Amino acid sequence: MILSDYRLVYVAPRSGVGGVGDYADDFADAVRPHFREVVEYRHDGPGSDSVRDILAHRRAIQTLVDDPERTIVHCELSGGSVVPFWATRRLTGNPPVTATVHDPPGLVWWPARTKFLAGQKILNHGIHYPFRALWRRLERAAAGDRTFFALTKAGADSLAREYPAATAKASTLFVPERPTLTPAEQRPPAVGLFGLVYRGKGFDQIQQLRDAVPRDIAIRVAGRGTEQLPPVNGVEIVGEVNGPDEDAFFASIRALVVPYGRRTIYGDAFPASSVVTRAIAYQTPIVCMKYGALAESDGGAVVVDGDIADIARAAASLVTDDAALAELRREVEALRAANTPDQVAHDFLDEWQSLVSSAHSTRVGPR
Repeated sequence: MILSDYRLVYVAPRSGVGGVGDYADDFADAVRPHFREVVEYRHDGPGSDSVRDILAHRRAIQTLVDDPERTIVHCELSGGSVVPFWATRRLTGNPPVTATVHDPPGLVWWPARTKFLAGQKILNHGIHYPFRALWRRLERAAAGDRTFFALTKAGADSLAREYPAATAKASTLFVPERPTLTPAEQRPPAVGLFGLVYRGKGFDQIQQLRDAVPRDIAIRVAGRGTEQLPPVNGVEIVGEVNGPDEDAFFASIRALVVPYGRRTIYGDAFPASSVVTRAIAYQTPIVCMKYGALAESDGGAVVVDGDIADIARAAASLVTDDAALAELRREVEALRAANTPDQVAHDFLDEWQSLVSSAHSTRVGPR
């Protein structure tokens, strides 16, 4: 059997719902040519659905699995993604169900965070944090022997440790298509921060960064929610950027600073960074903390084992050294060419082909 005989039911957040929703758009486009049909089942973001809503999602997804022997279900799992976690459990007909886990080792981290709990922060943590070992046991039971993909090697290793009955595969976060910009070493002397504002992304350290970076190096900040940040003298806060505005933002910086730190009281997480891949797409070198999967640099990055002052020194040194910038920029360009959506999609396609071939051999049995 080949994948072109199969329907893929793809369960993912709606376009624009965080980085995972944006990722899902490109992922669906990359795998679509390889299937008989790709049916996208898009849902709202974490904390948007009640128990009744989740049951309705389950019924709708089950309806899409009209021929379990010719269907694969794949979903995107991230922190708080209770819809795909619950709605794809024990589907009738037992079709292969796989998932990309965006915040390993947790599949969902808060399995009970429905719409009600999303509005009750203290209650949500009160239900999940003290009993996290029991919730992880539930995640293991739900995982069973499914195949999970992580977008970093560290993430895949963490999944293999936490879900020994499952199969954990390492892939990478693909680089989206973006215009070719002026080489980084020829851009204005500036560093940037970029991304969706939430705890752990380092936006709370902008003042310390500005204090430590020489004033002749500009600091520019862009992304969803950055317009809500308090103003900092000597820092240009751009706000959300899309299309040509995003192009212009990256064309105005020589390097992207990624001062991520420990993001969760629940333990270490190993997410891939869509912010880093966006910088790669724009041929922009990165300066980042040695944290989690960010330490897995394949080039194009200065990985700093320290704090925000160390990041500031490394960033200042890089953007004032044209030769070092040019070398990192060439490494970034190599990653950009190697990790296109079409190329990375083969990590998934190869595994799905193996799954359907194995299932077909089991059904047919020995001759």
